[in-house]
Amino acid sequence: MDDDILTIEEVAKYLRVSERTVYDWAQKGEIPSGKIGTVWRFKKSDIEKWVNDRLSSGNKTVSSGNRIQIRNILSPDRIIFLNHSTKHDALLELAKNLSTAPQIKHGEELAAEILKREELMSTAIGRSIAIPHVRLTSVTDLVMSVGISKVDIIDFQTIDDAPVRLLFMIAAAYNQHAYYLQALSFFSSKLKNADLRAGLLAVKTPQEAYELLIKED
Repeated sequence: MDDDILTIEEVAKYLRVSERTVYDWAQKGEIPSGKIGTVWRFKKSDIEKWVNDRLSSGNKTVSSGNRIQIRNILSPDRIIFLNHSTKHDALLELAKNLSTAPQIKHGEELAAEILKREELMSTAIGRSIAIPHVRLTSVTDLVMSVGISKVDIIDFQTIDDAPVRLLFMIAAAYNQHAYYLQALSFFSSKLKNADLRAGLLAVKTPQEAYELLIKED
């Protein structure tokens, strides 16, 4: 596969939507795309920017029925300190931690899918943040783990060249599409707060990080 060009199938896998949905978006001009003959093709960098723009601005189409409350999807035992300079090792350690949540039924599948998604397209959103995320039928409800890296993770493809230090890993049930997008948008917006990011990088214990995150939740 060309590293820069994606098919409808590959975009559908990345966005966790049906191929038909991607096709409809392309037909309506709602997603950056182009045609080679009769076949739709998508530039990887354009799709990544499209996703990040949607996360940064907040997706207006996402239902507000389930308000995100951090204390419902995170606990202090799922906040860990990382000391890996590569995203592969950092993601594996964080996925191992997330697998301890009762909502995760198959830890090996979670880790594999997290790595597959990252290989397809970076989940780094700038400001030293990455939000690796998956929806799986083996997950019973949306849940997350947080990794605070003590060293720069240097091989994420970041949009602002800032090495990743904060990872928010989210796993959701396959039928939680709207809630899942709402969670991604919520954390992307919340983490724009420079004081919060600096505070998280300075904490000494997971409990301190938890208290910072649930403040005003």
